[in-house]
Amino acid sequence: MKFPGRRKTKHYFPVTEKGRSAIGETINQTSDVFIVGLDQLLVDIEIETTDEFLEKHSFKKGQSFIIDDDLCEKIYQDAREKNLVRGEFPGGAIGNTLHNYSVLSENSCFALGAIKKEIEVGDYAYRYLCKTSGLVDMSYLQPAQRPMGRALCFISPDLERTFAISKGCMNEYHEDSIPIEVLKKASAFLISAYTLRDENEPVFKASLRACELAKEVGVPVVLSLGTSHLVSQKRDFLREFTKNYVTVLAMNAEEAFELTKKEDALLAAEEALDLVDLALVTVGKKGLYLASYTDEKLKRSTNEPLVTKSIVNYNEFEYSRGMRKRDCETPLKIYTHINPFNGGPLRIKNTNGAGDAALAALLHDISANDHHRMQIPNSPKHDAQYLTYSSISQISKYCNRVSFEVLSQNSPRLFKGLPEREDSLEDGYWSK
Repeated sequence: MKFPGRRKTKHYFPVTEKGRSAIGETINQTSDVFIVGLDQLLVDIEIETTDEFLEKHSFKKGQSFIIDDDLCEKIYQDAREKNLVRGEFPGGAIGNTLHNYSVLSENSCFALGAIKKEIEVGDYAYRYLCKTSGLVDMSYLQPAQRPMGRALCFISPDLERTFAISKGCMNEYHEDSIPIEVLKKASAFLISAYTLRDENEPVFKASLRACELAKEVGVPVVLSLGTSHLVSQKRDFLREFTKNYVTVLAMNAEEAFELTKKEDALLAAEEALDLVDLALVTVGKKGLYLASYTDEKLKRSTNEPLVTKSIVNYNEFEYSRGMRKRDCETPLKIYTHINPFNGGPLRIKNTNGAGDAALAALLHDISANDHHRMQIPNSPKHDAQYLTYSSISQISKYCNRVSFEVLSQNSPRLFKGLPEREDSLEDGYWSK
């Protein structure tokens, strides 16, 4: 499943299968499907470190902290002198997700945020632009006088990541810079809880305004939670914000616990459905969960063995497609779980961005649903107002596979898309 993208449609709409619609002259070749993301634009600088270093600077392992620009520069220069810098990459949770989405879909998306006005060859802003997919449209970035933000990513011997962030101009995006007409046509609007950290920053007000606009026109709002520390600090606010604006919520198990106070990831996903329509919970070595709604009359039973964990037979209707609760006559909660692809990489080179990669796959499926509905509105695929193109079971496999690809490399961003076909995959992997 690689549409949207300029590919031969016969490979993705097999008309020989029962229930499929033929593609003829009725296709709307000019349809434009894209997503929009608002981010605190950052350059990630990966630095090898020790537990003693983290303790020295009072950095709690696995968390994210704001530090001043001078301290950031001092740590950075010291790491360079000691050859501890692994690499410098364009970063930010939303930036990573937008880049990976464009690689997977071969389609455009729009990035919103603030960037240094005067960009010089070799500086951080230059590196950000050079290493971001050309399909990520940056026409609507807001120029700023201050330098670009930096995120020092400290990698401990156990591969745990701790972030120290130097703000730069990352919070200077103003609400009057929002391209309203572009946002209204998006398949999804994506933000991170990081932009909601400080209510006094311009980017907070811009995030809130953009979510209000998206909600007014029915564009799904997708929220990626930051770190468990941030969720713990702003739990009440984030729960209220999520309930009011968010359609899709992405988080890891620690963040899910802080939001729901449920230690069990499946129960956390279940409770998240009281706030949103679809929840993605990544659980590290234990894979990931997807939870959503479907209409009782549209539910599809799984062909896999039923599994009972904290919810009895939780995967019973995992072959169903995700829907918004408001679009269901009789809403039914559905769940699926998947273990790491092929047991996970033999050697994990990088954990930074694995969750963002999974979210990019999910967004690809949501935008593909819009694309297909525009191309073939009379298809039986659109006999109801679905949120996703595929079943949540199928989406979990896609998310899992993309995460595997990121875990296997040294960058949080994909260099290329996934293989057309892998012999190690069971038949029907991409088509269920």
